[in-house]
Amino acid sequence: MRNRTMLVALLALAPLATAHADPDAGCGAGTKIWAGNSGTPYKLMAATTNGSFGNQTFGISSGTLGCSQGGVVTASARIPMFAKSNLDRLAADMAAGHGAALTAFASLYGVRPADRAAFYALTQKNYARLFPTGTTTSNEMVSTLNTLLKSDAHLARYAV
Repeated sequence: MRNRTMLVALLALAPLATAHADPDAGCGAGTKIWAGNSGTPYKLMAATTNGSFGNQTFGISSGTLGCSQGGVVTASARIPMFAKSNLDRLAADMAAGHGAALTAFASLYGVRPADRAAFYALTQKNYARLFPTGTTTSNEMVSTLNTLLKSDAHLARYAV
């Protein structure tokens, strides 16, 4: 009974929480409750709470709980997600200058087929900058790639 009362209190106070939670977990009561915390355990708790009891669906449809009704799935959100899930394959493809993961990645960036050879060459030529250490994260790689794209006159339009 005490746990249920605590959960109801947390959900009731959730809208008063700061709105700066990690956006990885989406919107909903979990994002509000765990706002300001970082790390995998908090992301998992936020995502689990968001998915429980339909509160994320309610938030999206009502525009509450930190959710927006006018949201659009954007390349800027898909690119880091893809990079994180496929970092090893991307590293191998970028080193080789071709490959299925790199082709999919170029597609997420919106690189036209006519410009893909230049995109592949850019990643291959700058492999050491994209992956300077064995512990380079996907976010670091994407950030470096965007910087490289912006500095390339032909490919700058694809930077996000």
